[in-house]
Amino acid sequence: MLSVYTRHHPDCAKKDDSTYRRCRCPKWLDGTLPGRSGRFRVSAKTKSWEKAELVARKYENSALSGEELKPAKMPTVKEAVGVFLGDAEARGLAPATLQKLRGIFQVQLVGFAEESGVTFLREFNPRNLTEWRQTWKKEKELARKKKFERVIGFFWYCVRQGWLRENPTATMGRVIAKHVPTDYFTADEYKRIIDATYRLGEHAERSWAPEKRGIRIRALTELMRWSGLRIRDAVTLECARLVENKLMLYQAKTGTPVFVPLPPHVADLLRSIPPGLKPNPNYFFWSGNGLPKTFVANWQRAYRRLFKVADLHKPDGTSKRSHCHMFRDTFAVEMLLAGVPIDQVSILLGHASVRVTEKHYSPWVRARQDQLEKSVQSAWQGRRGETANAG
Repeated sequence: MLSVYTRHHPDCAKKDDSTYRRCRCPKWLDGTLPGRSGRFRVSAKTKSWEKAELVARKYENSALSGEELKPAKMPTVKEAVGVFLGDAEARGLAPATLQKLRGIFQVQLVGFAEESGVTFLREFNPRNLTEWRQTWKKEKELARKKKFERVIGFFWYCVRQGWLRENPTATMGRVIAKHVPTDYFTADEYKRIIDATYRLGEHAERSWAPEKRGIRIRALTELMRWSGLRIRDAVTLECARLVENKLMLYQAKTGTPVFVPLPPHVADLLRSIPPGLKPNPNYFFWSGNGLPKTFVANWQRAYRRLFKVADLHKPDGTSKRSHCHMFRDTFAVEMLLAGVPIDQVSILLGHASVRVTEKHYSPWVRARQDQLEKSVQSAWQGRRGETANAG
């Protein structure tokens, strides 16, 4: 009556054998049922052949008893996105990640589907998804690359749920993003930035205490430069995390806190920082109210003014593009140039793996560069010896 078969993923080694049982590809049912005309084909909603056979018996028994066991409804795009986002929230993803996923799928993908007349999930194909991707022109290369990776993950989720037979993004080309080498502030550039914090009144756009703003942004700058904190972590830093002249960066998975020593003048500056418009004794910079994202955006605007006053230039005379994350990069690069092992720098930066650190900072590993220079020099010596013997 009903038989089980496998709909293999494109990369499955047994994709040409629909009767193969042991792979982890979706299992489907095909055949006829008593009292029902025509062919009956439906997903078993499982990757197990044995479970699929049990589902087939349920359909057959329901047909024999006169009851109709309806197959699961094919979800619409909105329904599939809703389930996907609900699962992402249940997995405990960070609020910032959830916000990005909602923007991509709940706003952009669903909006594109409505404009294109796509109602059901199965109506997506490489052609209309390529058309959607072509509308991402305003986003930068790396943003498009990461966005497409999330789209691929969404459709693989739909395949695992049994809603799709194949991932429509599987035949689409990947987004290419050129790797931009990490940039940082040299000692002279950093000095110019600190000096600019004393001259913020020259470009003040608000009347609230320019001298206080200068001290506060100077304290935040010194904090990011000497601790390696991201701006979000720095502006929401709790006062209790500064113990003497050491700053607790984070709690390791083992439960052991990771500390970084701060220069005494940085620790003193943090302790004497003037209060903001809405001071909170528990935080150095944050009021504790509102979304951290909004507070970070306010500080980023302040840094745009600061970098304008600092007026940094590249060696060729063109303006240097500066942003807050470069203080964290400066912390990492200066540590590596001083000979600190990259695995220790990775711990201080809070990276999940040293590979992440190598990806961004490997050109600055002093030990590696020293070894390369020694290898080249030893090759010179060997060549000189061969020349002398030949003479």
